[in-house]
Amino acid sequence: MREKILSLLEKNARIDLHEVSVRLQIEENVLLNEISKMENEGIICGYYTMINWDNTSKELCSALIEVKVTPQRGVGFDKIAERIKEFPEVTSIYLMAGDYDFAVMIEGSTMKEVSKFVFEKLSTLDSVLSTATHFVLKKYKDHGVSMSNTIKEDKRMKVTY
Repeated sequence: MREKILSLLEKNARIDLHEVSVRLQIEENVLLNEISKMENEGIICGYYTMINWDNTSKELCSALIEVKVTPQRGVGFDKIAERIKEFPEVTSIYLMAGDYDFAVMIEGSTMKEVSKFVFEKLSTLDSVLSTATHFVLKKYKDHGVSMSNTIKEDKRMKVTY
């Protein structure tokens, strides 16, 4: 039952709980208690709204930063991740397998602000060996949500040689 509740909430955090109880054929008070338990257990960590900032006047620059680090004896990668996640620019951080150790997603107002974060804050941490920054040019899908309803037709003149 928990997985079904989580699946519905993950797709739409604003779903009417009466609708959830009807779909899952459980009483609303049982549903509310189960959701409350999952929040207290840290299974449900928060609720958020997906915003397509490209459709607003706010300027936003996102980047994915690959980070190689030296893990610390006894604590591995956890202490480093705890330090990196505290920066307000960081929106996500993931421990990775492969060529780099962390994938760090950050947001800033401009490319210059993102670059400044990398060279003043992130790369100066003792455990950080190297970084590689990839700027997001356009989001097509984010957290399972399509960021554009239609793909616009390319209106450029076709040129052939």
